[in-house]
Amino acid sequence: MAVFVIVGLGLSILVGDTGQVSLGHAGFMAIGAYTSVLAMTELGAPFLIALPAAGLVSAFFGFLLGLPALRLDGPYLAIATLGFGLAVTLIIGHGSFFGGHMGLVVPDAYLGPIPLSGDISHYFLIVGIAVVLALAARNLSVTRVGRAFRAIRDSPIAAETMGVDVAYYKTLSFTVSAAFAGIAGSLLALMNGFISPGVFSVTLSLMFLAMVVFGGLGSIAGAVLGSLVMGYVNLRMDAVQEIPIFGPMLQNFSDAYMSPSGLPNVGWVLTGSMIMLTIMFEPRGLYGVWLRIEDGVRWLRRRGASDGPAAGTG
Repeated sequence: MAVFVIVGLGLSILVGDTGQVSLGHAGFMAIGAYTSVLAMTELGAPFLIALPAAGLVSAFFGFLLGLPALRLDGPYLAIATLGFGLAVTLIIGHGSFFGGHMGLVVPDAYLGPIPLSGDISHYFLIVGIAVVLALAARNLSVTRVGRAFRAIRDSPIAAETMGVDVAYYKTLSFTVSAAFAGIAGSLLALMNGFISPGVFSVTLSLMFLAMVVFGGLGSIAGAVLGSLVMGYVNLRMDAVQEIPIFGPMLQNFSDAYMSPSGLPNVGWVLTGSMIMLTIMFEPRGLYGVWLRIEDGVRWLRRRGASDGPAAGTG
């Protein structure tokens, strides 16, 4: 799930901070994954080189996509990024150099002399990188660049009037966000040991966007929370039938009223329901819920502080 957190952080910069929509981040993730694997298999590069290379190559494609995206907004931008994601998977799937639909096996990776072959090593590596990137995203949000992103989100015309180079910062936002997704793709390839075009489907891009919206747009903490919760829900749907009473009911509902494919459909129904409820009752997402809790705690403390002296004087 830490891999999803990295994508969520990058997408939060693009969607939450800059106000741009992307339905093609699975494509950037695929570019990063294949760049990393091919760098190790074809060039013999160590993982320490392949990982940043994945981020750089994905950032380059993010820059290229960001240029035509300057003229697009709203649903048109969403469709353009969706087409980009589809194009990436089609090219990879029909290219023998990329292994076609059969995919590629990830070679053994090392962090210096340390082999990265077990779940424990993968866990600490991916979580460590996620923490570093979360801090980087947090620092970016408080810099002049982060303020420019938010100014563009609130009003591109007003931002341009204040001297903000809208074209430059929109393109930069796409570039940075794509770099995050590329790094996540490289780590996903390392974790799975195998990659294929089917891994990076459109539904994955939709889930990434759902994570950011559910967690709270424009918030680093929200991106992390949304990625963890959504990632957990989607990963655990295969085992939901093991829940007493509730699990078999979901299984029967999915089989009878949705399609023969079963519980994965229920997972998407649950994801969509979570998004709808979030938009209806708390548009700021999980981060907004946390802010409400903090406000309630502060109110209780102020009330307790004000009642204390009054009770003492009585």
